[in-house]
Amino acid sequence: MSTAAVLLPGDILPSVSSSNVSKLGPGTLLTSSRGTSSTAQFLVATRAGVLGSDKGGKKVWVEGKGKRYIPATQESVIGTVVARHAEGYRVDIGSAQMASLDALAFEGATKRNKPNLKVGSLVYARVSLANRDMEPELECFDATTRKAEGFEELKGGMVVSCSLQMSRHLLHPTYPLLPLLAARFPFETAIGVNGQVWIRAGTVTQTIALGRAIKEVDEGRIGAEAVGQWVDTLEGVLAE
Repeated sequence: MSTAAVLLPGDILPSVSSSNVSKLGPGTLLTSSRGTSSTAQFLVATRAGVLGSDKGGKKVWVEGKGKRYIPATQESVIGTVVARHAEGYRVDIGSAQMASLDALAFEGATKRNKPNLKVGSLVYARVSLANRDMEPELECFDATTRKAEGFEELKGGMVVSCSLQMSRHLLHPTYPLLPLLAARFPFETAIGVNGQVWIRAGTVTQTIALGRAIKEVDEGRIGAEAVGQWVDTLEGVLAE
């Protein structure tokens, strides 16, 4: 399947069979057309962007430069706690509706032993429910193992906002940006497909340099392959 196809809303996804796809990502819709003797099903784009898929072609999506996130189940997101209530939290993940995070939706959480998140806290979570007519729901554990697997409150560091397309690029194993940055100095990162990237390096200067690098590449001012030398220069300037 080609991932270079540029689509507009209403376009049929090229070279994609609805029978082979097991999961629809953002920007796609399964629809049908009733003929004289049978009903044909096909996939269409619901927004402008580039067709993307996983390695096996089982999941497809349309990624664009927009920043309005449309929740999809099993996707990893970074959100900000905006309200607390008796049963959990309301979290801003950049979608049209606030998401809900149950206070027990953490590894090992019980009514007597559960996280105490504050308004403004950052969380790395998984979308467990996404429905057009309901607010999305989040969980901070892996659906298969029931372990945290990195889903938790994010402390320290900084969050960089980028396009949805950029966040998916950073998650792709062959995209060169993060490996090139890691060759300069070690850092931790959590990437949400909602266009939020959390980073934490050994120093504030390095953390700022990483954030600036992601923004520069996302906005097209430098190429991903040339970012290493650019970071070295910026780090020197910030350290002065």
